[in-house]
Amino acid sequence: MSETPSERKRRLRFLTVAELVGIAALAIAALGYWDSHRERTLTERERTAEERAQARAGALKQIFLMTGAPQSGGDSLRLASVHPEQVIQTQAVSFPHEIRGDTVQTTGNPRIEAGWIEGGLTKAEHVRDDKRHHGRVPVGIATTFIEDGQTRTDSALYQLGYSSHPRMLRSDKVELEGLSLVRRGVTGDLQAAADALWTRQNPPPPAKP
Repeated sequence: MSETPSERKRRLRFLTVAELVGIAALAIAALGYWDSHRERTLTERERTAEERAQARAGALKQIFLMTGAPQSGGDSLRLASVHPEQVIQTQAVSFPHEIRGDTVQTTGNPRIEAGWIEGGLTKAEHVRDDKRHHGRVPVGIATTFIEDGQTRTDSALYQLGYSSHPRMLRSDKVELEGLSLVRRGVTGDLQAAADALWTRQNPPPPAKP
């Protein structure tokens, strides 16, 4: 029995509807896949960003950096790590030879005292006829500290800010103002590093004829 024209049109219409349904299903599946892929990508990016942030935080935690807070009107600087969990045990503090020849050792009381450098600094200023009465002195500090139950060490070069005030028949009174980092991870002789920086900042006066 042959199809009538009306039956043929009805069958074609049904096929067209089926195709549309199939296309819609494919589109829905594609959208679902894209949404799932986007979610996985965003999750991966968030995880990567978090891992990088944790890595940076861990790296910063390993850095030992000190601050110096003036005490008693500048008679001393109280030294402390910027990370409270890093507990300072001992320090060896070295100044340029012209300021102080020997190294000062401290235990359990991290500090720099103005009296350690008053005499040498006054002589250095007078030799250069320096009327500024303020400036910076390089200081090398070797520190032993405890972090996470482990004993660690740090060797760094800092600048010690100061001002000096003339006194009759005595060395100038030195007031310490603060501490700033020059270089971490210094190898070799810290006093030699302090000497080199001091000489660059304060060239010796020309020899008198």
